Amino acid sequence: MTTLIKSATIIDASSPHHLKTKDILIIDGIIKKIDDSIPKNNNTNIVVLENLYVSSGWFDSSVSFGEPGYEERETIKNGLTVAAKSGFTAVAVNSNTNPIIDNKSSVEYLQNKANGFATKLYPIPALTQKSKGIEMAELYDMHQSGAIAFGDYKKPIANDNLMKIALLYAQNFNGLVMSFPKNNSIAGEGIANEGVNSTRLGLKGTPALAEHIQIARDLYLLEYTGGKLHIPTISTAKSLELIKEAKKKGLQVTCSVAIHNLVLSDDELHGFDSSFKVNPPLRTKTDLKALQKGVKSGIIDVITSDHNPIDIEDKKVEFSQAKDGTIGLESAFSALNSIFDIEDYIAPITSNPKKIFGLEHNSIQENNTADISLFTTEGELTFSKENILSTSKNSAFLNKNLKGKVYGIFANNQLILN
Repeated sequence: MTTLIKSATIIDASSPHHLKTKDILIIDGIIKKIDDSIPKNNNTNIVVLENLYVSSGWFDSSVSFGEPGYEERETIKNGLTVAAKSGFTAVAVNSNTNPIIDNKSSVEYLQNKANGFATKLYPIPALTQKSKGIEMAELYDMHQSGAIAFGDYKKPIANDNLMKIALLYAQNFNGLVMSFPKNNSIAGEGIANEGVNSTRLGLKGTPALAEHIQIARDLYLLEYTGGKLHIPTISTAKSLELIKEAKKKGLQVTCSVAIHNLVLSDDELHGFDSSFKVNPPLRTKTDLKALQKGVKSGIIDVITSDHNPIDIEDKKVEFSQAKDGTIGLESAFSALNSIFDIEDYIAPITSNPKKIFGLEHNSIQENNTADISLFTTEGELTFSKENILSTSKNSAFLNKNLKGKVYGIFANNQLILN
């Protein structure tokens, strides 16, 4: 297959063509030529799109699909199609299925189901058996089968010694351990950020302290054990400071933030809309500003959609009874593009997470594999149900005014366009 992408502005700091507008010729999945103007040949698929930008393929480090067990929320087939049309050439899939992804065969199941799609799937199985936080899962076996990290999705490890052993053991094969930043003893039954809004609305609060204590514990353990730790979806200014200090010490710690925790504050809760019930909860505007600065400064390594489909029976209920989670793939780019300049958010969705999770980063240059996201930063939209391709519709960004548009991807020798 021959594809010619015309007049694309390349956003890729690792490419010699960074910030230049070029034509890109792709033959059989390989970038054969990049030039100011490339003439088309017969049987060439021409891609001409308005105000076109391209970058190396986007990678989302936290995606849930449901299958196996929760296919009514999302299937792997539809989930990967949604990811491709949302601009992602690779996604890391969490273990929150039924049964939990916590062994070699279940890791291989995910990979086999994902064969042949433009968007690649990388499993992040559970750190502990059945994500119960009692016994460590067979990490090495799962690593051998293709697991890129290990973490109990949205479930903190309460047992300090278990976390210590996991950090020590994973070093035998350079494994990456993930630890969800929440202390359940402090968080209690909280369902919203503890503060002015939770008090006014009569909602049980989850104090930011619950996040800080867990992060502080994990960083002390990491300092003792060595190894690599990734803290997913931080949500507070203080968490950022703790991680900043740990990095100054030379600890191998990285972190991510969910897009909704960068864009939306707990002011959204006044309508008691369960679409805004997420974990960690939406925090204050002060936290939002600190996290946005953390992205720009590079302290926050990764931005994720934290895509988590929930079926209508578990979401369209009373706020206190609703399950946590929002879908985020379809709105990810336009939400980020609404608050950041393009060069602020490209590395945290491309080269940064690929390096952290040990994946290949294909720069946009000649003779490299074509792994490309296509988009425009121009134009505004009101995000609506028509923009949602996921089976579940639980989006925190419904009816929000966003900016920019995803055109699609070229990956795995496939062109996927909206």
